[in-house]
Amino acid sequence: MIPKLTTASAPNGRLLRAGLMAAALVAPLSSLAQENPCDPEQWPTKTIELVSHSSAGGGTDTTMRMWMDAAAAEIDENVTVVYKLGGGARAAHEYFKKRGPDCHTIMALTQTHLYTIARGNSPLEIDDLKGVARAMDDPSVIVVREDSPYKNYEELLKASQEEPLTWGVAQVGGTEHIGIERWAEAAGAKVRVVPFGGGGDMVTGLRSGAVDATIANVSESLDQIKEGDLRALAVLAGERVKDLPDVPTAAEKGDDVTVSTTRGYYVHADTPPEMVDKIENWILTAMKSERFQNYLKNNGLDPEKNIAGSDVWDQQIKEEYQTSLKTMRKLGLTEK
Repeated sequence: MIPKLTTASAPNGRLLRAGLMAAALVAPLSSLAQENPCDPEQWPTKTIELVSHSSAGGGTDTTMRMWMDAAAAEIDENVTVVYKLGGGARAAHEYFKKRGPDCHTIMALTQTHLYTIARGNSPLEIDDLKGVARAMDDPSVIVVREDSPYKNYEELLKASQEEPLTWGVAQVGGTEHIGIERWAEAAGAKVRVVPFGGGGDMVTGLRSGAVDATIANVSESLDQIKEGDLRALAVLAGERVKDLPDVPTAAEKGDDVTVSTTRGYYVHADTPPEMVDKIENWILTAMKSERFQNYLKNNGLDPEKNIAGSDVWDQQIKEEYQTSLKTMRKLGLTEK
């Protein structure tokens, strides 16, 4: 009778035992080695993180959640929002840099990210970013209170060229401030900005008469304009806004300046091009959902003109950065 071969009775039992243990370890290690997180055919291989620099419930968070469920339904892994607050997106940038080009970390972007990089307050440079999809390009409109002495754009401009009017901004160096300064340079106007600490307080200050004018997003000011609480004098965009057909653009009056609040998404610039395409298509498909389309429409935004892919969005990010950097240098807000 031939004895059964076991690690105890076989010759060189120790060697056989070691071989079996090694084989048991090699199998899972081999499968891990074959799992490539940046392989489009395998992606995603783990939870996808959507990283936000701002808190839950804000515009950045809400915009993400309007397409997130539709995106999650298309894959077998989880999709979660990770909040990294502080430093005007610096904390989010530090987390993003630590994660590297892992193909599973997607950052939500507003102009705040560009300003933080331009000030030199971020571990990132603009070339570390690769835009994958734009969610919205919300144009700004010059508004005054309903009883303002300035009835139209020409009257406001004339007054601004004679003496500096006061303009409300959420914060110094923010989107409104940079936009107003760009408009003033193009129009030959004089301005004095008053920071209020937030967009809501800024509009409240305008309506109370604390300042003469401000610029506000169409999505945030449309209802107040339609109700007559605010008077829109000009849109800072390439064309008129559908919901404000009687409001001219500043460009129509000879002052070609575009200012908007943008929201979109980027990955690490070292992400393989095929994975950029994969993530771009994943997000754009989710943005075709009824929920996201209605979200834009309900905010006075045309989905066709707001949603954009990687080529358009990445170029816009880089151009917006250079434009903002130039203005910030002029204002002494950066040493770059």
